[in-house]
Amino acid sequence: MLHPWCSCFPGLFCTLVVFSVSMTAEQKLKNCNEVRAAYSSKGFNVNDVPNKGVNGASLKVCPQGFSCCTVEMEEKLSQQSHTEIKAPVSRLSTNLQSTFRQRHDHFDKFFRELLKNAEVSLHSMFVRTYGMMYVQNAELFKKFFEALTRYYVSGGAAVNLDSMLSDFWADLLERMFRLVNVQYEFTDAYMECVSRHTEQLQPFGDVPRKLRIQLTRAFVAARTFVRGLTLMPEVVNKVSMVSASPSCVRASMKMLYCPYCSGQVALKPCQNYCLNVLRGCLANQADLDTEWNNFLDAMLSLAERLEGPFNFESVMDPIDVKISEAIMNMQENSMQVSQKVFQGCGQPKPSKAFRSKRSIKDTGFNGRFRPYSPDARPTTAAGTSLDRLTTDVKKKLKHAKKFWSTLPETVCAGERIAPGDECWNGTAKSRYESVVIGNGLANQVSNPDVDVDITKPDIVIRSQIAVLKEMTSWLKAAHSGNDISFETDEDGSGGEESGSGCDSPSCDTDMYFSTTRSPVKPRIDSVGSPSAGGGRLTRKRGAGALRAGPGPARSPLEIKVAGQEEEENDQNWWSEGENCQRDFKKTAFRTLDYPP
Repeated sequence: MLHPWCSCFPGLFCTLVVFSVSMTAEQKLKNCNEVRAAYSSKGFNVNDVPNKGVNGASLKVCPQGFSCCTVEMEEKLSQQSHTEIKAPVSRLSTNLQSTFRQRHDHFDKFFRELLKNAEVSLHSMFVRTYGMMYVQNAELFKKFFEALTRYYVSGGAAVNLDSMLSDFWADLLERMFRLVNVQYEFTDAYMECVSRHTEQLQPFGDVPRKLRIQLTRAFVAARTFVRGLTLMPEVVNKVSMVSASPSCVRASMKMLYCPYCSGQVALKPCQNYCLNVLRGCLANQADLDTEWNNFLDAMLSLAERLEGPFNFESVMDPIDVKISEAIMNMQENSMQVSQKVFQGCGQPKPSKAFRSKRSIKDTGFNGRFRPYSPDARPTTAAGTSLDRLTTDVKKKLKHAKKFWSTLPETVCAGERIAPGDECWNGTAKSRYESVVIGNGLANQVSNPDVDVDITKPDIVIRSQIAVLKEMTSWLKAAHSGNDISFETDEDGSGGEESGSGCDSPSCDTDMYFSTTRSPVKPRIDSVGSPSAGGGRLTRKRGAGALRAGPGPARSPLEIKVAGQEEEENDQNWWSEGENCQRDFKKTAFRTLDYPP
């Protein structure tokens, strides 16, 4: 039978065409040496490759006809194609996991060191300031920081932050109440009466309320952000472990190694052909992209909070000064607090031991009050700061957006493809004519190169979509200052929400303890002998002096505090507590049940 071209080009030209076609077939039969070399370089037995082209009618994937491939070679090359198509995706996934594991470690180490350094700083400062009075009660503060650490690590499942803080201030009030009223004896029942009404008494001014708000917001933001950094590598790892479908393996084999069968071992796929194969193989992964991007946006928003109003560093760094300020508030208001307690809980009995054994030196606050200097603070995380950490991680988070939907473009680039028309289109060395389909499972219904069952989404990837959606809700809650427990029940519903919520723009500035202003440096001097007469309490705003004159209802104590505060901050800090105390006087201890 004549070649079809002979009808158009009779004579000598027809003879040359037939001769050329036969020569091409002859070259294919003798071209398997290159295939043998390329095949053995993959680690396979060179004896699997025929010495010359054979009939490929039995091949299942590659074009049939003259071929340097056998069915056995096709099976082995299919396995190899699966490995090679997965390798770049695995490498990209591994790099992403490594990036965010490192960022998680940096943040976690930083937050833990801030906690530890805050405890060390408070201990050092209080030893200098309050001497043995602090040392004898140091376990209270140790337990306070231990509870904060447990809350950072495990959240509300381990520590109810509100209850812990209430207990701390109640315990501190009980201890200080005994110290400023050492001339009386108090039973345990009496002190329970005092503790129950800590909030009504407000002996520490507004410090507990402000500190509770700031600690809640900062800790919720910090631990939720760290949890988000933990989740990212976990999700990437699980998704990257998803196996390729048989149709994906078949399409990969056809794209990567069918050129071997025709003796064209150096021929690479066309870019659009590669894109269609990869979009078919990674269809389920691409569906992760929407929730992945939502999660990253929530992480970026929370990072902004960490840099501003929910700054963990700004809360923990001056916490020793804030607690000391609360103690000074109690010292200043001790007489009024004592009188209210006596009215509500009854008049305590005088202490015989005090009259016979206690001395002024034993009951006074000795030492000098020297608040921290920022230059003298312990260094955290190799000298880094929260601002530097967040600036770095925000760049990484932005770079990770659209990671899953852009995987095909990332893989089908560079040396893996051939530009122009000199490329493998799945059947021959020629232009790829099919249209490039979109990302995601639904779009694969029209994929010309990979058979994808769009009715069967991958279970693992769907579960990770749900995980990301839930984590995003936690991040958004933390952005408003609310804590949602990370522990969830089996049906995937979230835990209870708690915390100091804030959805208004005022969150950006409300109750923000700035660390840029120079700290107050008051001085405390113990005075040798008490003055006679009734107890009195005065605060000289201009000079910043605090004087507590002892009387019958107080221990012999006189404290002078020298320093200068900004007038506006000073008034704001104290005014609300004074207003609450004036209101409290009108209804003091109306509901107290302790017998007079």
